[in-house]
Amino acid sequence: MIREFQDIAPQPTDVLPQVHLDNNKYENVLEHMDSGIMLFDHHGVLTFINVQMAKLLELPRDLLSGCTLMQMLRLPQMSRFKKKKILRIYRETIFHRKRYHELTDEYGRHWLVTVTYGDQMDGDFLFSVKDVSDYKQIEQTAYQNDKLAMLGRISASIAHEIRNPLTAIRGFIQLLRPHLLQLGKDEYARIILTEIDRANDIIYEFLNSSKPSAPQKTVMTVESLLKEVVLLTESEGLMKGCEILLEVDDTPLNVSIDVKQIKQVILNMVKNAMDAIEEVGEEYTGLIRITTATDNNFVQITITDNGRGMDHNTLVRLFDPFFTTKESGTGLGLSVSYRIIKNHGGTISVDSQKGEGTSFMIKLPLVN
Repeated sequence: MIREFQDIAPQPTDVLPQVHLDNNKYENVLEHMDSGIMLFDHHGVLTFINVQMAKLLELPRDLLSGCTLMQMLRLPQMSRFKKKKILRIYRETIFHRKRYHELTDEYGRHWLVTVTYGDQMDGDFLFSVKDVSDYKQIEQTAYQNDKLAMLGRISASIAHEIRNPLTAIRGFIQLLRPHLLQLGKDEYARIILTEIDRANDIIYEFLNSSKPSAPQKTVMTVESLLKEVVLLTESEGLMKGCEILLEVDDTPLNVSIDVKQIKQVILNMVKNAMDAIEEVGEEYTGLIRITTATDNNFVQITITDNGRGMDHNTLVRLFDPFFTTKESGTGLGLSVSYRIIKNHGGTISVDSQKGEGTSFMIKLPLVN
């Protein structure tokens, strides 16, 4: 019976056929991963580099293969910026045993570098580099929203605490006004009341700017909105030596917006552009271009200037509440603009290079 069962039972090779590892197949997978991969052996020689890593380094693979790290750093074709980043990663890995590194390249993209080494690698060092720019953008957006929400709560609390004593002061001044009138000092009461009203207006504006009200939307064309902005700013632009050019799409593009709020955003961008141009020098000829283009179901409004531009440290904090590079600025303009555009279901982004100018891109949903 046992022999008969053994004869008909499937042998292990029938059930689980042997799988032969195809090294070429797995190497091909590594070659075309979206992450950059490079492997140094225990002698420090680069033995493998995939297509993506070669693209990141902006060098041909045949030039890099077989190089040591020091030989790579001596290559004249490699940019100085990349050499500094590679040297920093090397030092942090060797001297501080750091396995994860975050860096920003010269194009503003964010990268996560992972270094794998130790007994499991037999003395080899494996470097993998992944583009995490999208994740950073999501993280930055969440962080920005948290800060704006906190600003709104603080503003409401401050406004409440200041308005109460102002209301009391106003009441007592009105009670004293008949006595001041008898003394011929009614002008004092009038000035005090005027200043109290002005303080209340400032508090109201601050509260509204830190927490914009829900948009009261109406449908209008982007062209008519931008023409109004140009009419409001072109005279000031001429006084500051700036020419404002409006280039809009021939096809009417309709958006559903709170006209007052969106106009406030675009005016703020144009005035910032004027300030950036003015800071270059009095004799400098400024140019501000306002253009439109469609992007799927959105219209993109781009405001570009040839002003002084911004460095990376300024760019990353640009939409932070109370952050400003101007002596008389409040640092609320761009953070409020960010919130307004977000409340309209759109996005706002910026691209700038020091000494080359700045572009603000505003996207708003189109309506039929």
